[in-house]
Amino acid sequence: MNGLSYAEQGSTDRPFPEPMTGGWPEGYRVAVGAHPLEAGDPAAAFEALAEGILSWRLHRGAGLRVDTVAPRAVPGAEVSTALGVGPFRLPAPSTVLWSREVLREGSGRPVPGQRAGFGYGTRRGHPVRGEEGFYAELTPDGKLVFRVSAYSVPASAIYRFGAPALRLVQRHVTARYVQAARLLAGRN
Repeated sequence: MNGLSYAEQGSTDRPFPEPMTGGWPEGYRVAVGAHPLEAGDPAAAFEALAEGILSWRLHRGAGLRVDTVAPRAVPGAEVSTALGVGPFRLPAPSTVLWSREVLREGSGRPVPGQRAGFGYGTRRGHPVRGEEGFYAELTPDGKLVFRVSAYSVPASAIYRFGAPALRLVQRHVTARYVQAARLLAGRN
């Protein structure tokens, strides 16, 4: 895809039941997390979480600034997220590579055993090179799981030098994604 800052594209596209382990590109730092979420009605919570992921509310709820003209994460949509305040914001431009909407039964309820969400790849100017995916998962037995996957390397020598701090920021933002996912799914 034009404009991406790395060659190994698409590995975050993992529809259910494809495993989240293995199959990642060589040479990247890989982070994969699964976060079970309690919900009185897991199917309804799954729909709410999937909608929040696809409409950028997950990112905004995690405290990121989201700059895009796309109201939803759809393939080809360009987005720049940023963490920080005012001039101390670090922009992270990306392009959505894939997205998956909720699949519904004839009754309108979500089909158990699916993932909805999207993945985006980094563009020039992002502090890392690689990809990240965000998934709402409704398991076959009706449980709700929020998943995040990423593979990345620092984008430049400056970021390689600051790699330990960059990993701390990535872990911090992931923790905020999990908090936002709980809120989107209806848990405080």
